[in-house]
Amino acid sequence: MKKTIHITRLLCLVLCLQFTAALAQEPNDSQLIGSWGGPLVIGEDDLGLIFNISMDDGEYAANMISDGLGIYGMPVDRISLKGLMLTIVIRRLDVEFTGTLRFDEADEELLRIDASWFQGSEMVPVVLQPVE
Repeated sequence: MKKTIHITRLLCLVLCLQFTAALAQEPNDSQLIGSWGGPLVIGEDDLGLIFNISMDDGEYAANMISDGLGIYGMPVDRISLKGLMLTIVIRRLDVEFTGTLRFDEADEELLRIDASWFQGSEMVPVVLQPVE
């Protein structure tokens, strides 16, 4: 009986610590708002990629710029942030962009987005950083 109580307390403690750690890494809305850019290398070509992310009526909105693709301000169809996972969908290009937000050691400043650009059956790794 005492072992069961100790195991139950231990499990509760572990769950509380995991929940607290997850909350510490939850980004606030303002950290993602802005321009995020990086290389989009397909084959030997760097097509360049920038997402301009904003907040509209409590929901994220975004558009994409890629000089190499000749795109200047194409609105994205869907953008969502669940925990540290960012998903951006552009149906016209058959693109799904999924990434993980990466913070500094103190979990205070959003430094970059480590992501993958999926288009059709092709996947290209992308790292986005703040664009001034």
